[in-house]
Amino acid sequence: MAGMAAFMESHTSIAALLRADRGDQLVVARLLETYRPYLRLLARTSVDRALKGKADPSDVVQEAMLRAAKNFTGFRGHSEGELVAWLRQLLVQSIIDLTRRYQTASRRVTRERSLNQMIDQSSAALETFGRKAQSNADSLPSGAVAGVLVANALAQLDNDDREVISLRNFERLEWSQVGERMGRTGEAARKLWTRAILRLRPIIEATL
Repeated sequence: MAGMAAFMESHTSIAALLRADRGDQLVVARLLETYRPYLRLLARTSVDRALKGKADPSDVVQEAMLRAAKNFTGFRGHSEGELVAWLRQLLVQSIIDLTRRYQTASRRVTRERSLNQMIDQSSAALETFGRKAQSNADSLPSGAVAGVLVANALAQLDNDDREVISLRNFERLEWSQVGERMGRTGEAARKLWTRAILRLRPIIEATL
């Protein structure tokens, strides 16, 4: 229960920050930093592989975070769910801006139409993964976003573990595709994923 107690305290702190002075830059910075791993995970599943050589997903996230900090006084929500939805929209806009710099007009239109859907699908997959990872699906406080907590747990894994889980569970690639992306065989990728999930579970349980 220590993990749940820690989470309850963390969630209470987030709720308090949402009620705090939104013009206080230190308060806003502290709040927004909580969501960096979540936005980074969504960004890496949504930025074209062709564009990753030109801009890292972390750069897109940083741009979205800067927009959020600059415009936080205009955020009218009062729950974590509303905040996360707002941040996702800022992330989409940041990715669109990136796309416009590097892609042709015809590709941009197609890409921009699908971005919101892709982000929503990745967010839903992350949320489902988080709720399945806990033994009691009703244990989260009202308004909590399981996907955010899972993203923060994933950030504690090493790069290979985080990568294989992201490719398999959130990009939903076949094992052969996962292996190709990671420079391994499909079977080696599957075994790595199994070990990564075993390492992730206690972190999630301690968080959720």
